[in-house]
Amino acid sequence: MKEIKDIKEIENIERIENEYDLQKASLLDRKLRLMIKENPDLKPIRKKIRDLIAEYENKKWSDFENITDSQIEESDKAEEIIDYEQKFIQKRKESIRKKLKEFDLTQQDFGQILGHPKSYMSELINGVSQFTLKDLIIIHRLLGISLKILIPTYLQSETRDKVKESIDKLNKPKLRLRKTEIA
Repeated sequence: MKEIKDIKEIENIERIENEYDLQKASLLDRKLRLMIKENPDLKPIRKKIRDLIAEYENKKWSDFENITDSQIEESDKAEEIIDYEQKFIQKRKESIRKKLKEFDLTQQDFGQILGHPKSYMSELINGVSQFTLKDLIIIHRLLGISLKILIPTYLQSETRDKVKESIDKLNKPKLRLRKTEIA
């Protein structure tokens, strides 16, 4: 499953590829369950996520006797990464909401400033869809929130592995990712 920038991209996903994607999809399913009350148009997207989850779990986890230790380790690692990402999103959400309150702005008001409808602002603030770099810069400059709070600096394991592989191919041992991995 590729990185999702906008919730509508889920319609193009054919399958969940790994445990990280499964954890991400499960989290997204829980968020969508809550958001559907406000935006019923999200129901088909949630159904698609649930179908993808069921298909992956039936393929990878249904035969209990053949579940390997490495499969369990991969699942635990994915869960840890998702937990880290969620803590980041929660901190960003709280910071934005605090500043909106400080400036007596509603989420809808702020959506108007950024050029987004109310329902999409909810997706952005809740981490269901991703802010654009332009959005984050406006939030930083308008609300005075530190870029460290707004922009995640962790990399998905797939991206991290590709970068490491490229560095190895270039034979540049001094060059490495600076921040330690989450898991």
